[in-house]
Amino acid sequence: MTRGAIIVGGSSGIGEALARKLAADGYEIGLAARRTERMREIGASLPTQAYVATLDLRDTADARRGFFQLADAMPSVDVVVLSAGIGHENPALEWGPECETIDVNVRGFAALATAAVEYFEANPVCASDVDGHLVGISSVASAFGNGAAPAYNASKAFVSTYLEGLRHRQAGRKTDVAVTTVEPGFVDTEMAMGENLFWMCSPETAARQIARAIRKRKRHVYVTRRWRLVSWLLRATPEPLLRRLFA
Repeated sequence: MTRGAIIVGGSSGIGEALARKLAADGYEIGLAARRTERMREIGASLPTQAYVATLDLRDTADARRGFFQLADAMPSVDVVVLSAGIGHENPALEWGPECETIDVNVRGFAALATAAVEYFEANPVCASDVDGHLVGISSVASAFGNGAAPAYNASKAFVSTYLEGLRHRQAGRKTDVAVTTVEPGFVDTEMAMGENLFWMCSPETAARQIARAIRKRKRHVYVTRRWRLVSWLLRATPEPLLRRLFA
């Protein structure tokens, strides 16, 4: 039976690399993002069938409608990856950047996470030992507050905690939906703005590790795995010291 994966945020970065990796593994791919023409270019280059939906997470009602339309157009949806997100450095605390970050990374994320779970619960995946798999891309930034980008780090803490809550919700339910939290460190995407950052990996390396986590149905993974130690250190560091580091 054909396997299918929807990737929200599939027009660039980790999402695009993961679309290519999963297509190489035999998945049909549903691409969802704002850049329609870019998604069509990516879809045409994949070795499996691709489907495209134009979504703007800032309009949650329209994004949910588009998600369900995309899922219904595909023969099977086994995996949904929520990779879309934005981040602004905003030490001046201007409301515009904070509001946009919250709209996309919090409201938009929750809108499609709930849509994915709703879809899986209504359409159990008969060919798998789980009834669908939701994968959310959070960040190591979820471990601490950042004075230069307060909304971004807080939004990623929301993503990680929300996914944990969805895993707890699945306990004892008739449908068995797997939920994976991915917390990358630095990845060479547009958000890195060309900087050569500490322990930065390529989107392709990130995609390979995320694809492996999907195969193994991991609950929580760091990309790359060395960021597990960094996250642990950040969570163990006293807040006064973190304020000096990330003010």
